[in-house]
Amino acid sequence: MIKDKNKPVAIWPGLKEGVPKPVMPYSPAVKVGDWLFIAGQLASDFKTGVPSDLIPKNGDPSHALQLQSEFVLRNMKQTVHSAGFNMKKDTVRIWEWFVSDRPDQDDYMNKQYTHQADLDAYQKSYIKYFESKNPIRSTAGIKELMWVNTKVELEVMCYMSSSDEDKIFLYSDHSDSGAIKKDEWVFVSNQTPIDEKGDAPISFEEQLERVIEKTTSLLEQAGSSLDGAVKAEVFISDPADFELMDAIWKKHFPNPPARFVLPRSGMNHPSTKVEVSMIALTDDAQSKRTVIETNQAPKPLGHEPQAIKVDHLLFFSTQMAFDSSGQMAEGMLRNSAAPWYGRPAQLQMRYMMKNINAIAEAAGTSVENIVRRACFHNDLQWFAESIEEWASYFPSDKPASTTIGLNDSMILEGANTLLDLIAVSYTHLRAHETREDRGWRGVGEKKKGGGGGG
Repeated sequence: MIKDKNKPVAIWPGLKEGVPKPVMPYSPAVKVGDWLFIAGQLASDFKTGVPSDLIPKNGDPSHALQLQSEFVLRNMKQTVHSAGFNMKKDTVRIWEWFVSDRPDQDDYMNKQYTHQADLDAYQKSYIKYFESKNPIRSTAGIKELMWVNTKVELEVMCYMSSSDEDKIFLYSDHSDSGAIKKDEWVFVSNQTPIDEKGDAPISFEEQLERVIEKTTSLLEQAGSSLDGAVKAEVFISDPADFELMDAIWKKHFPNPPARFVLPRSGMNHPSTKVEVSMIALTDDAQSKRTVIETNQAPKPLGHEPQAIKVDHLLFFSTQMAFDSSGQMAEGMLRNSAAPWYGRPAQLQMRYMMKNINAIAEAAGTSVENIVRRACFHNDLQWFAESIEEWASYFPSDKPASTTIGLNDSMILEGANTLLDLIAVSYTHLRAHETREDRGWRGVGEKKKGGGGGG
């Protein structure tokens, strides 16, 4: 066994601490050195669904959201603590997914893109666990979650700084939360095109230009720049805007970061068409970003590398079942003349995992060293066959995972699954070593084969 402080450790907080035990194939959390990836947490006991004490007697949906948020954050804090981290101090990123039937088709016709979730109700629980300026946040409306009547799913990423000089930088007009600098890393919160007066440009192009301008300003305050970008997440309200987004992106990023694009997101502001968050290195960072490319996997959909490696972390770009022409790969769909034959979600996941492993191997690792997964389906009907295929690649501990049901839309027609991934890369490992040789081990509750729920 190779002794390395950056080997992944699966975190299993016990039932006695009050954290429900997942029933699906994922680890509640994975620790990698100074990093911690927490799986998506939602308000379920994984037996009966939403616990009865989280259901308001008067049926008030806002109160229900507050109760569920409190439940999720309390369990998340316990999970983070079990890994030896402090949630308030060490969390650098939180993803907030709110179930909403808005925007609907009429909203899109009227150019209204907000999810209309009651964020004030959520905030009442949030402020008990986090400071208002920390961590950076990505908030989106989505169609559905894995357990019936759950209203919110939260996922966090923690980084334990080696110094006490953590700083928070706020954008000058205070229209958005800002960025956190920890050591040589900079984490930029979702930036919107909204100005301090609450207004946004009408066109998508002007909106994205403003978002990039805000992001650039924050990076510069933190001693970084767009050239130091490692991973970007782009939220777009309309999948049809992908090509325009990509053209603008190419102009600003001659050396682009890994990029994940999420379509048909419910936004926080009615007129917002695009938001962007980012992870970057400072200009004087000792760590260096390495572009990972291989001809054993399809070319990316747009102006992005297949992955970016920084030290032992490997950040992937968007993974879907596309080929190098930017179209759906052959054999990924059911034959329209035989609509009940085939398992398209399993086939798409299998195809993606082949490509993901090729990219991982180019970086000196394999799919077995994935530590964080966010999976998005255009409809959760595809979950069962997809997760069955996914789990087969992880003979012991599974990655931390979050599963989200989107609003029936993907960038590519026919795609049913979208993946956002982070892996650990050990270029010094011998090819024949197994995952156990690489030092994966669970802490807390020991369990072969994982578990899961998000």
